[in-house]
This record gives sequence, C-alpha cells and structure tokens, in this order.
Amino acid sequence: MRKLLTILAILGMFAFVVPQTHAQNNKGNKTEKVDKAAKKADADQPSFHQVIKKRFVEGGPAFMGIVLLVLILGLAISIERIIYLYLADTNTQKLLEKVEFALEEGGVEQALELLKEEKGPVASIFYQGLLRMAEGEGLEAAEKAVISYGNVQVGQLEKNVSWIALFIALAPMFGFMGTVIGMIDAFDKIEKAGDMNPSLVARGIKIALLTTVFGLIVAIILQIFYNFIIAKIDKIVNKMEDASISLIDLLVKYSK
Repeated sequence: MRKLLTILAILGMFAFVVPQTHAQNNKGNKTEKVDKAAKKADADQPSFHQVIKKRFVEGGPAFMGIVLLVLILGLAISIERIIYLYLADTNTQKLLEKVEFALEEGGVEQALELLKEEKGPVASIFYQGLLRMAEGEGLEAAEKAVISYGNVQVGQLEKNVSWIALFIALAPMFGFMGTVIGMIDAFDKIEKAGDMNPSLVARGIKIALLTTVFGLIVAIILQIFYNFIIAKIDKIVNKMEDASISLIDLLVKYSK
C-alpha cells in the first residue's frame, strides 16, 4: 500500500512540475522572440544622421547646396572669431600690477619692455599710451593714444562678425526662395495635368518645404554662435575700458 502511495505521489509531482517547466520554457521563448523583434526594429530604424542626410538629398542640390555653403562659411568665421577672442581675453588686473611695478622700479622704459612681451589688445593699448609718455608728448597725448588705439582694437575684435549676421539673414531667405520655386513647380504640374491629384504634387511640395526647414536650422545655429561672440566681445571691451582708465590713473600718479 505504501509503495502504491509513493508511486502515486511521484506521478503527481511529475504531473505538476512538467507543465510548469514547459510553461516557463514557453514564456522564455516568447520573451526571447520579443527581444529579438525589438532589436531588429531598432536596427531597422534609421539614425538621426541618416534622416538628415536623406532629407537633405530630397531637398534638391540647388538651394540645399547654397544653404549648406552658408552654414560652412558661417561656422568657419564663428570658430575663427571664438579662437581669436579667447586669445585676446587676458587678466587685465594682473597686467596692471606688472605695469605699476615696472613703472616704480624702472620707469616708462621698463614698462615698455614688459609690454612688448605681453599679448592681447589691452597690452597693445597700454604700449601705445606709454610710448607717448616715453617720447615726452605728455599725459594728454598718452590719454588720446589710449582712446584712439582702443577703438582700433575694438574694430579688430568685431572683424568679420557682420558676415555672420549676413549669413543668418541669408539662410532662411534661400530656404524660402527654394520653397516658393518648388510651389510654383508643383502648380505647374497641376496645370499641365489638368487635375488636382494630391499624389501629383505631394513630392514637389515636400521638397519645397524641406529647403525652408534647413534654412531655418542653419539660421538658428549661426544665431547661437553670433550671440555668444557678441557677448564675448562686450566682456572684453568692458575690461579694456576699465584697464584704460586704470592706466591713465597710473600715469597721472607716475607723472607727479
């Protein structure tokens, strides 16, 4: 009797465990299939760069090429200006302390020798002012030289920035022009076909709108660079003005 009960218990355990194991295996297989399907969907989905490239090609080489050229030129000038401005931005307070120490130790000649080794627009302004003092032209001539050469340095900081502003305006204009020409072409097709068939003009309208989208994107990118450059120029100009006033005060003190 006990053997019979033991056999029945073992059979019952197999009857419970086997279906559970089979169910888990099926669940694992389904999960694996779902994961494979998700990975395949991700692989089939185009990347951002692929989408941009596809849309750019669809926009047509004429106006899209012009918009791309505007972007390249604008970025080239922006990068050149940013590098120039970072090199021009110096520690004016430290430079003032060096000039003051040089004036106290060796006079104007030693200060001029110091400024020859320094770089940046502030050092150039200081050099022109001290040069007038060394030539014996007096404090008034030195002050005029600082102001005049300061304006020259501001012009150097703002060099080519107007081109970036021009490209910001041109990019959406070329985009809109491409859109208008594309719409005209679409309506010409409608006129020739004599029928308002959406599929006949859908591609033309899509291509026309793509030029506007890319033109606006280029304008936005260049506008960000332009605002950053203008802010950097304003910061350097303010430091130049403060340093120039401090230099004149030093020269007044030295002349006494």
